[in-house]
Amino acid sequence: MIPAHKSLWFDRMFIRYNEWYLLRRNFHSFTLSGELDLAPADQPALYIMNHSSWWDGLLIYHAFRHTSAADHYVMMEERQLNRYAFFGKLGAFSIDKGSPGDIRQSLRYAAGLLEQGKRVWMFPQGEIRHLEMRPLTFRPGIGLLLRQTAGSVPVIPVTLYYGLYQHARLQASLQVGAPVYQDWSRLSPRDCASRLETIITSQLDDQRNRLLMADGELPGSKDLIRRQRSTDEKYDHYRSLRKR
Repeated sequence: MIPAHKSLWFDRMFIRYNEWYLLRRNFHSFTLSGELDLAPADQPALYIMNHSSWWDGLLIYHAFRHTSAADHYVMMEERQLNRYAFFGKLGAFSIDKGSPGDIRQSLRYAAGLLEQGKRVWMFPQGEIRHLEMRPLTFRPGIGLLLRQTAGSVPVIPVTLYYGLYQHARLQASLQVGAPVYQDWSRLSPRDCASRLETIITSQLDDQRNRLLMADGELPGSKDLIRRQRSTDEKYDHYRSLRKR
């Protein structure tokens, strides 16, 4: 496995590049419902999230760097981390799904981060799958990790939904659910994965339904990037100026 090797100077550079060049050029809006810091910053938490887009990692990086005081790490597929090695400087560490030994090593590494009071992000689906595909199919690795934490670490369910509503660019909505506390040692790895899959599926489906009713903007959510005027809005603004 490839461990994270955070670089403060690179992080300070990339956070600006990510926001101003990547996200603002491709998204009309990115909103957050709920709070990422549901516990003191020096206490551990495991965040689990659905995985439906290449953008997922960049969006959650933007979210925790702007709204959380804790130290975050993200589990990433080893093939992708080898390709984009700079993510290791931002807190990514790898897992190789094709190697049982590497999986165990990565899970021990993640458990060690949690023991140090760090925040760890994990995509239990193990791969990018279409946003609307059901079941989500969580892999048992999440259960293997939780059984190493002795039930002392809260699991924070996070869902990310994308859509094109009234604008030309994508709108992304990140929602944080209530922490899940459980004595995971009493459950098998597959039962752990199944229980958490049910929670994430329910949260994601509810989020989708509410977004459809609200044209992609949940009431009470906070903006994580400044909203960009889309082509139709620019045209409407131009027409209003012509009428003056």
